Amino acid sequence: MNTKRNDIQVGESFPLGAWVKGDGVNFAFMSHNASRVRLELFLYPDDAKAQRVIDLDPAIHRTGDVWHVFIKGIRPGQLYAYRVDGPYNPQAGHRFNFNKLLLDPHATALTPRTNWDFDKALGYDPSVPNGDAVPSKVDNASDMPKCVVTEDDFDWKNDVLPRHPWSKLVIYETHVRGMTIHPSFGREYPGTYRGLMQNIPYFKKLGITAVELLPIQEFNDSQVTSILGKSLKNYWGYDPVLFMAPKASYSSMKGPGEVKQEFREMVAAFHQAGIEVILDVVFNHTAETDLLGGTLNYRGIDNSIFYILEDDQRVYKNYTGTGNTFNANHPVVQEHILTVLRYWTTQMHVDGFRFDLASILSRDVRGQLLSNAPVLEKIALDGVLKDVKIIAEPWDAVGAYQLGNFSHRRWAEWNDRYRDQVRRFWRGDDWTLGDFASRICGSADIFSHSGKGPANSINFITCHDGFTLNDLVSYCAKHNEANRQNNNDGTGDNYSYNYGIEGKTTDPAIEEIRNRQIKNFLLTLFISRGIPMMLGGDEFRRTQGGNNNAYCQDNETSWYDWNCLKQHKEIFLFTRGMIAFRKAHPVLSREQYYTDEEIRWFNPQGALPNWGNPQEKQLACLIHEDHERSLFLMFNASGYEADFRLPSVFAQTRWYLAVDTSRASGEDLFAAGKEPFLENPQTYRLRPRSSAILLARR
Repeated sequence: MNTKRNDIQVGESFPLGAWVKGDGVNFAFMSHNASRVRLELFLYPDDAKAQRVIDLDPAIHRTGDVWHVFIKGIRPGQLYAYRVDGPYNPQAGHRFNFNKLLLDPHATALTPRTNWDFDKALGYDPSVPNGDAVPSKVDNASDMPKCVVTEDDFDWKNDVLPRHPWSKLVIYETHVRGMTIHPSFGREYPGTYRGLMQNIPYFKKLGITAVELLPIQEFNDSQVTSILGKSLKNYWGYDPVLFMAPKASYSSMKGPGEVKQEFREMVAAFHQAGIEVILDVVFNHTAETDLLGGTLNYRGIDNSIFYILEDDQRVYKNYTGTGNTFNANHPVVQEHILTVLRYWTTQMHVDGFRFDLASILSRDVRGQLLSNAPVLEKIALDGVLKDVKIIAEPWDAVGAYQLGNFSHRRWAEWNDRYRDQVRRFWRGDDWTLGDFASRICGSADIFSHSGKGPANSINFITCHDGFTLNDLVSYCAKHNEANRQNNNDGTGDNYSYNYGIEGKTTDPAIEEIRNRQIKNFLLTLFISRGIPMMLGGDEFRRTQGGNNNAYCQDNETSWYDWNCLKQHKEIFLFTRGMIAFRKAHPVLSREQYYTDEEIRWFNPQGALPNWGNPQEKQLACLIHEDHERSLFLMFNASGYEADFRLPSVFAQTRWYLAVDTSRASGEDLFAAGKEPFLENPQTYRLRPRSSAILLARR
């Protein structure tokens, strides 16, 4: 192999990855236990053989654990990958296999690929009994995507990050492909970053200030297909292959590495509209799965460093439910995660991150939970990441539940107790009154003991993982048969109800109560202290047909049918109106807990609520905005109407109706300054399963 051509130089050990420098590209690659590293350059994505091979001489091209080389004349668009040799000893945690082409962990783009052959990607020979003791001799180069050297330069045109305070945040969780791929989208670039850009006026109209994107870190979307059948795919993307590469198949630009440019264009467009971009990131596991999974990168680079292994080091500890667990608190892996986050922050201008199954990042090499996990502390205190938003899903798949106690005070947390207890209250369950009051006040009972405030609570009724809002009021049970797991996947604890018919119906009475309950959920979400997050499509009753685990449904089950926006415009208008109401009344979104002077509680008769009555389902609160204005919120989750006695407030004030979820569209919510005043200022009659807001002002 020719390593002596005059276009090859020693190179530099930093930064890791492939970076254009002057008249060539510097390649830097870290492996502690490798004995040999080969860089291969390719012409085309499907090439089985490299155009050029460079074996790195450890005496020249190695500094510590970093292998490096500079090659003159290479430009952006060059395809490359590595082969790494070392001990193949699974019992000691080592799985080096020089037959396997490996992806650079610091690559910033991959070539698009629709089907990956995982059998050929395996690191062992499955035809041999106890086969992981024998490394596979099958070369997988033709079945692997290739890394792409990308262009560093990009004209951000004075891009200004919105940097909204937490109190101004309204998060919209969505899927890049799913939001625009349905034929009803009817515009250019469906299923791509550019397609999502075309929805920016829609987000502005709705009042969204941040989009949270399901994983766009490069993943193998055919991974589920090989297990469950040709019609199913890895749709959600919670199986990362490369942490620094945006998913190429979401790009409308098909040139090598052009996905990086399109992603940046999308971020810049969102920023111009004053909308932040938050990425759902997965650092708890990778797509290499368990000992039967593929060898794609980390397993073939330094398996014993990047993964948490059992005492029998052939086997991977599995706190994720997906086969392996990333060894996040190893110093090398810590630095890798921080490098990834800094890259998305500085080079891609991302505004924040939501960390999937973040409690796993609290585990040490033995799998034990750490009270001050180094990687989480470093993320919270890193100078480059100081202004980005960091959000934890504060649990994992095997019982590490850390809600309210997650790491540093900077970390916000998905509040699943908000989700469950608000659902139970509006379903009419017993023993929910006190919990409901605590949730709408910012969940001090959960967060205050650790010094956190309402801004640490990400409030949500629905998210990608579970029912949509429409399905929450349309199904009593999950219907996941299409996932081909005998309906055993997905949670059974949905706290949902169908109000008479399971699923879709044209019965006007059932449709009326479903619309009313949807409005109750939306009203509750947007009047609650804490950070509201809504699931994309809930604003027009997007349905998944009762599937509460649509991770493998890259089809009309998950795609946004924009015909629903016309059909359910009433819900869209109500959602937009409630977001506007929240913005018009900053008292609802302050980053402190309510004081006793700010809020008072009542039952319908005007007395204190009977918090100890398990069957009490009617509640009201008076919130003082200032010396001129107050809000009176009424909630009736019972099956009976109630006359709420209105409290006395300031002299010479009048009561005005702002919202009533039981009223027909057009009369259910009034714009600021358009609220009608009440003829009878003594009581307000609230229908069953409904909520209302009154304003007191002079």
